[in-house]
Formats: sequence, structure tokens, C-alpha cells
Amino acid sequence: MVEPLWGKDPARVVIDEVSGMCISLLFLPVNLKYVLCGLVLFRFFDIVKPLFIRKMEALPSGWGIMFDDILAGIYTNILLQAVVWLKLF
Repeated sequence: MVEPLWGKDPARVVIDEVSGMCISLLFLPVNLKYVLCGLVLFRFFDIVKPLFIRKMEALPSGWGIMFDDILAGIYTNILLQAVVWLKLF
């Protein structure tokens, strides 16, 4: 763990963001509009932290840092799957 060296949630470590974004696009058609929409939705959930995402940050060690982005990715994916299924764009 790099937390003792670089502090809590260091900006140099982005694996949590990458994993959350990958989960956001999981099982979706490869399409630029879905990628851009996914990026916007993921950043929204990552910044605002609604629906239990903020509670994930309370997990010990690096788990909270990882799981808040994973949950943001899951919420984004659910919304994008609904968009694809409903053929909204």
C-alpha cells in the first residue's frame, strides 16, 4: 500500500478511476456516444457520491478508495444499459 508514503487517495494512483470507468462500459456497444456519456455519468457519481457511494469511502485501508469508484461504475453501467435497452440514442 502506498497510503503511508503518499497519503489517503493520492492523485498519482489512478487504478480506482480506471477500474470504475471500465465497469461503466462493461457489456455496452462500442460507440463514442456511450463512452462520452459513460465518462460524464461516471464523473458525476464520482464527484457527487450519491446512493451509498460516500459510505463506501469509510471502508478501511484502500478498500474505500477502490469501492467508491467501483460502485460509481456500477451505477453508470446500469443507467447506460437502460439507455441502450430503451434505445434512447
